[in-house]
Amino acid sequence: MKTRAREGGFTLVEIAIVLVIIGLLLGGILKGQELITSARVRNLADQGAAVQAAYYGFVDRYRAIPGDMPTGEVCGAIGNGVPGCPGPGVGGNDNGRLDDAPVDWRETSAVWSHLSAAGFIQGRYNGNATGPADYADETIAPQNPFGGFLLLGRTDDYLPGGAQAPRLHLIIGNQVPVNVMRELDLKLDDSLPEEGVFRGAPSAGATFGLVGQSGAAPPCVGPDPGGGTNNIWNINGASADCNGYYLY
Repeated sequence: MKTRAREGGFTLVEIAIVLVIIGLLLGGILKGQELITSARVRNLADQGAAVQAAYYGFVDRYRAIPGDMPTGEVCGAIGNGVPGCPGPGVGGNDNGRLDDAPVDWRETSAVWSHLSAAGFIQGRYNGNATGPADYADETIAPQNPFGGFLLLGRTDDYLPGGAQAPRLHLIIGNQVPVNVMRELDLKLDDSLPEEGVFRGAPSAGATFGLVGQSGAAPPCVGPDPGGGTNNIWNINGASADCNGYYLY
């Protein structure tokens, strides 16, 4: 009597075990990515809150706008002065607004110098930027976790066309992935990039130039594929170079 040779291959139980292991690995990877995204969103949110607290803390202590405060007052010739005097020429026109940036970028760079000299933010910044190319320097302004430069100013650049009233706003800097932008918007506001207090930065036409815009392609903001009337964050485009701003 001949015995039948055993055929090679996997049993259903072995296949099921392999599938379970693969599922666990994929689940762990996805969960890890989710945790990383959440940490980045929290970092950006904390950074924005810290700048806002520093700005109003400076105003409360010195009764002047950081960046707009004249050099004489900053260095102690008038009034109390800022402890870590940034140096000559790092000051504004004292008109009560942080709005000199469209002219020479002086006040938008001086604001970081004043805040750091007074101990409201970490680091040491020199001020005296003359334009976007000079502003994109780690000695001029703080950077977000992705390497983009923060900018605080009062202009009408927060929407395309410049038809709105100037408002103080903090640009968080570019190079931020679109999925992080959406999660940040969802955490802080309404998840709509053109509504509320947190919005996507205009892609063109802004006086703030390189710092205020996102050079992303595909765009970070686009029509709702579900047919909604509001534009949404273009998650499917998967851009890694987005930018946004807080309206104060």
